[in-house]
Amino acid sequence: MNMLRVIEPFVTYGVPSRKTVKSLIYKRGYGKLNRQRIPLSSNEVVQTGLEEHGIKCIEDLINEIWSFGPKFKEANNFLWPFHLSSPKGGYNAKRHQYLQGGDQGPREEEINELVQRMI
Repeated sequence: MNMLRVIEPFVTYGVPSRKTVKSLIYKRGYGKLNRQRIPLSSNEVVQTGLEEHGIKCIEDLINEIWSFGPKFKEANNFLWPFHLSSPKGGYNAKRHQYLQGGDQGPREEEINELVQRMI
């Protein structure tokens, strides 16, 4: 939590729903295979990269990421960082905290709405 306090003026964070995690992985998901960025267009990509960890399809990957399962670290390392656009409708106020009508800081479950606008 102390590390979040340091970067809080620069980021927004919260707890995403399963639907949000699923849409992020299906629409913007890429995997790392041999240090290359491969789109998650089929289960074969996931199976090739994570079969030794018991993750065989995209749904297994989504479940592991969303539920912080025992192989979360391996699944997270397999995923390439997401590239998101600016939110449709823009930001409210980038210089203020979320609780004061801005966009920075903790959003809890309301992060889902922001992420949906950015996908």
